Amino acid sequence: MPRRRFVFSAALALASTVVFVGCAPAPESTPTGADAGSGAEKAYCARMVTNSGGLEDRSFNQSSWEGLQQAADTLGIDTKAIVSTSETDLAPNVAQAVDTGCGFILTVGWELADATLAQATAHPKVHFSIVDETVEGENIKPIVFDTAQASYLAGYLAAGVSKTGKVATFGGGNQPPVTLFMDGFVDGVAKYNEMHGTNVAVLGWNKEAQDGSFTGDFEDVTKGKNLAKGLIDQGADVILPVAGQVGEGAAAAAIEATGVSIIWVDNDGYETLPAEYRPILLTSVLKNTQDAVVRIVGDDLAGSFDNTPFVGTLENGGVDIAPFHDLTGSVSAELGAELDQIRAAIIGGIITVESPSSPR
Repeated sequence: MPRRRFVFSAALALASTVVFVGCAPAPESTPTGADAGSGAEKAYCARMVTNSGGLEDRSFNQSSWEGLQQAADTLGIDTKAIVSTSETDLAPNVAQAVDTGCGFILTVGWELADATLAQATAHPKVHFSIVDETVEGENIKPIVFDTAQASYLAGYLAAGVSKTGKVATFGGGNQPPVTLFMDGFVDGVAKYNEMHGTNVAVLGWNKEAQDGSFTGDFEDVTKGKNLAKGLIDQGADVILPVAGQVGEGAAAAAIEATGVSIIWVDNDGYETLPAEYRPILLTSVLKNTQDAVVRIVGDDLAGSFDNTPFVGTLENGGVDIAPFHDLTGSVSAELGAELDQIRAAIIGGIITVESPSSPR
């Protein structure tokens, strides 16, 4: 289950927006968030702070930023991002975001949970939103996704297209936002086995033990390639890497192998990964971060910010799987129809996808 951090604040801020800058210190003349004033006194603005994966991570930093850019276009607000390149940047960058005087701060990823909590406690009039982590406070709105639901579909699909009877998953770290994908994937494979009387095995993750294969970071592509090669050597022909940029290493290993495909996460890898990987991309487990960010920024701009977590599900369109693109021919019409039925059963409550890491 995601770690929950608590902060009790008094009043909530009225203003908010977004911006793209590096790690340079904020101008001394810029008022702090606590003194930023209302939207009536200054233009609505916001800041986004990335985790250490950087802005163009082909994962949730990139998706979150695209949401803020969309908010800028549709709502007519100023948007920028503060990019973290290492763990030492995280806390200073959140402090820098607050010091700009903007009333809305978006932070991305579990690495920023403590810094978000600290700044939210210190600046109760500033509104914060954090992607992929639950941090509780009167002025913090979590944006989380029940990715296990969409990963269930991905696991069912993987089992249905596997020729070796072995599929695999691995993560960047053993953390709830990562293992949530892996739990759903394992259960989807199990459902396929139940429906078809097969015995497709999952390498890399034991849901019962909540333990498996991890690279230990989200940036080292070489680690992802080496881990994926090991799984391919064991017979896996569909791999779900839940590891940000590290997943690109798995794609590199797949393209060097024969008959191996990859399932990407967070956004449609067919659009975000280098085009050379398109032939081995089966699908992606999608988090519709963009629409969630636009909605939350819009609510804040309208004065209706609240701290109720946004939870993306199959039902509200917050999660799903991407089209099969170049590998459409490998997915039979029957399998495609079964996936539609499984999706409807999850939305209708007939199938319940459970994980210790499910957002609550």
